Amino acid sequence: MTANRPPEAPSPAPPHRSGTPWPPGTPPHRAEAPSYRVGRARAVLRVVAMVACLPYIGLKVAWMAGSRLGIPEGSALLDGGTLLRVANGVTVLMDGAVIVLALLLTRPWGRRVPAWLLVPPMWVASGLLLPVMTAFPVQLAVGLLGGGGRPVGEGNSEPFLDPWVFGVVYGGFIVQGLALGVLFALYAGERWGRLWQGRLRDLPVGPTTPALRATAVAAASAAFFPGVTHLLWVSGSTAGLDAGRAADRTGDFYVMEAVNLLFVVVTAVGVLLLAFRRSGRLSLRLPLVLAWAGSAEMACWGGWLSVAGLIGAGEAADRPTTVTVLTYAVQMLAGALVVMLGAYFFAERSAASALPTTAAAPVS
Repeated sequence: MTANRPPEAPSPAPPHRSGTPWPPGTPPHRAEAPSYRVGRARAVLRVVAMVACLPYIGLKVAWMAGSRLGIPEGSALLDGGTLLRVANGVTVLMDGAVIVLALLLTRPWGRRVPAWLLVPPMWVASGLLLPVMTAFPVQLAVGLLGGGGRPVGEGNSEPFLDPWVFGVVYGGFIVQGLALGVLFALYAGERWGRLWQGRLRDLPVGPTTPALRATAVAAASAAFFPGVTHLLWVSGSTAGLDAGRAADRTGDFYVMEAVNLLFVVVTAVGVLLLAFRRSGRLSLRLPLVLAWAGSAEMACWGGWLSVAGLIGAGEAADRPTTVTVLTYAVQMLAGALVVMLGAYFFAERSAASALPTTAAAPVS
C-alpha cells in the first residue's frame, strides 16, 4: 500500500525582474517580464539620427537616378559612369547603417546583439564621422576669417559640387555623429560599464601584460610615419603630395591635415597610457576613449581616402603618390593593432569580472 500524500503546494511564480514578488496566485507561466521602454531623450536622439541621414541618402539616390542636383557644369562627377554609381550605392548603404545602429541602440532586440556584431560598425562610424565633426566647424570658422578657400572635396580646376551641398551633407554628418555617439555611450555604459570602471592604477599585471605592452608600442611606432607626413603637410611641405593636391592647398587642406595629425597623437597617447599606466590617478575611461577615437579615425578615414583616391584618379597628376598610399596604409595598420589590443584588453577584463570576488583580486 502506498501512503496518502498531501497535495503539494504550487510553486511560487518567479520574482519580477525588479526583485518584487508577483501577486499571490499568479501562475508561473503568466509571470512575464515588463516590456522594454526607452526614455524620451533616447527616442528623440534616435529620430534625430535617422532624420539626419535623409539629406545625404536623398542626394545619392537622386544622383544614381541621373539627377544633376548640386553638380555644376564641368564637375568630374558627370563623367563617373558605372563605377561612380556603384560607389554612390555603397555610400547609401553605409549611411543607412546609421539608421540600423540608431534602432539597435534603442530597441529591445538590440540588447541581444552580440558585441562582435555591434562594436565594429560603431567603430567604423566613429572613424568616418569624427574627422568631419572635428574639421568642418573649424573650416567654416577659417572661411569666415577669409582663409578657407574652397570647401573640402572640391576639385583642382573645375568645381566639384555646389557649395551648399557640403553644408547640407556635412551638417547632417555632424548631427548623426552627435546623436549616435550619445546613444552608444548610454548603451555601452549600461551593458559593459563595469569593464572600464576605476583608474589606471587599479589594472592588475597579468601574464598577457608584456604582450599587450609590445602591441601598444608597435601601434604607436606604426603611427609615427603617418604622423610625420601629416606634420610635413600641415607645415607647408609638398613632399609626397601629388601635383593636384599640392596646387590645391587651401586653408581647408591645412585644417584637415592638422586634424589627421591630432588623431595620430591621440592614438599613440591612448594606447601608451593604457599599456604602461604611468598616471595612476587617471580614469580608465580617458585612454580607452582616446584609443577608440584615434584608431577609428586613422584606420577608417585612411581607408576611405585610399579608396576615394583610387576611384578619382583620372589624370596622372591626380593619382596618389607612393608616399600618400603608404601613409594611409600604415594608418590602417596602426588602427588594426589598436583594435587587437582593445579586444584582448576587454576579453581579460570581462573574464576577470566574471570570476567570484573571493577568487580574484578586484580590478575596478
